[in-house]
Amino acid sequence: MSTVSKKRVAILISGRGSNMGALLDAAVDPAYPIEIAGVISDTPGAAGLGIAAARGVPVQVIARADHASKDAHDGAIDAAIAELNAEIVALAGYMRLLTTPFVEKWQGRMINIHPALLPSFKGLDTHRRALEAGTRLHGCTVHFVTPQMDDGPIIAQAAVPVMIGDDADTLAARVLKAEHGLYPMALKLVAEGKARMQGGRTVFSGLAEDTANGDASLSAPGPLREEIDLEQLARITP
Repeated sequence: MSTVSKKRVAILISGRGSNMGALLDAAVDPAYPIEIAGVISDTPGAAGLGIAAARGVPVQVIARADHASKDAHDGAIDAAIAELNAEIVALAGYMRLLTTPFVEKWQGRMINIHPALLPSFKGLDTHRRALEAGTRLHGCTVHFVTPQMDDGPIIAQAAVPVMIGDDADTLAARVLKAEHGLYPMALKLVAEGKARMQGGRTVFSGLAEDTANGDASLSAPGPLREEIDLEQLARITP
């Protein structure tokens, strides 16, 4: 029996660790090419730390308040990642901007998930802003991290409809469900070298076999697509 080569991944969180949980769930599969090396939070008491620890994943708090500068803080995080022997960094609700030297060191090996269809709605409060803009489609994006906020090359996206009567909470719940499917798929592509950052763009390779299995739709992974009421979808545009 062949053994799957697994990349060691460090996950950075600031809060509940919802997407972290999705990655932990995916990593349970022996065929998934990822080993979660550890979880690091900048927030003491972040709910995600308890979830990860309960599943036997090493956790560590590196608080900004314990360091004299942003550079020192990011240096401590980098040292912790090195101790974990991590090869990839996955930001999963990490709410602090990282310094340029840290980002440049990990460029091409650090990814993030953002709750909007980039390049639209960078930053915070994406669901409220999408509703205020009157968009009929919203969603989430996994991208490589660059020094500019929410501006790195896109790896994969999943779109969801904006329903009549949605508020920020109902729309956020729909997007979050899509995030939990999209992030493990995108991380898998990066770990397998099928999605890589090159020349400021995402370059894809080796997807033909996966396409035959319905797993390579980079806009909404086939087996993970959210079921949408077509009659309701037909009514989203007045």
